[in-house]
Amino acid sequence: MLPTASDRSSTSPIQVVAGLGCRRGCSLDELLDLLIHSLARHGLTADNLAGLASIAHKRDEAGLHALAEHLGLELSFFSPEQLSAYLAKTGGNPLSQATTGSPAVAEPCALALAARLGISPCQLGEKTRSASATCALATFTDTSI
Repeated sequence: MLPTASDRSSTSPIQVVAGLGCRRGCSLDELLDLLIHSLARHGLTADNLAGLASIAHKRDEAGLHALAEHLGLELSFFSPEQLSAYLAKTGGNPLSQATTGSPAVAEPCALALAARLGISPCQLGEKTRSASATCALATFTDTSI
């Protein structure tokens, strides 16, 4: 069961997005567990989520689509070129570069989606990892408020 906003005592709803990277065939359960763990590290719940993002290379990844459907959230994909503006703040690794065309996935995807949805995107802590996936959270200021 997903924790909800009513389970916490916060007066200011923080909006975050999650950038996700994963190995081929990563399961919904593993992605969901990682996301819940990532949110909980910051006292957040699924109610704080405004969207999910990954790299275009993962457009056909069933686990990512299942996660978005399970949470009722839009799943956005970014090309390596779109992520390049967000790489300076993140590290990278050669395997990710060789596989996806980008040296990092989770962090720049989170920042790119946060920038698309609002202003002042900011990574929230370090990314978290499971055996087959990574998750990074980013906050943003909603311009519609």
